[in-house]
Amino acid sequence: MNTTLRPYTAADEDAAIELWRRTWAQHYPHIDFNARVPWWRERWRSELVPACDIVVAESGGALAGFVTVDPKTQYLDQIVVAPEHWGSGLARALLDEAKRRSPAGLYLLVNKDNARAIGFYDKYGFVYDGDDKNPVSGIAVNRMRWRP
Repeated sequence: MNTTLRPYTAADEDAAIELWRRTWAQHYPHIDFNARVPWWRERWRSELVPACDIVVAESGGALAGFVTVDPKTQYLDQIVVAPEHWGSGLARALLDEAKRRSPAGLYLLVNKDNARAIGFYDKYGFVYDGDDKNPVSGIAVNRMRWRP
């Protein structure tokens, strides 16, 4: 199936929020992401949309993923890929787009227990840059950085 990347528009909000919910619920089934949707919608509207370049991936007319990156701070906040597209190369395409939008470098925080994501970032040039904690949950995370 053909996948295209394009800039986010306000019309994508509901699909992006639902994609975030179901993707995180698949990865962490013990956490109630349904209960987090109102918080996420507020964060999406007040923090991410105003500050970040957001690029969405469409496949078969549906949202298949998105990336949010703040080129001013070089912070990559989210790469979300629908579970049915895991392993398809879509995450790499979104990461490449983030690098294109922040060519001086990127950094991110990744949960220490998310071996899949840590391996992905390692594979595409990110290096461990210290311990940190998630500013929202307080859980331990790895700070990872990419420099061209």
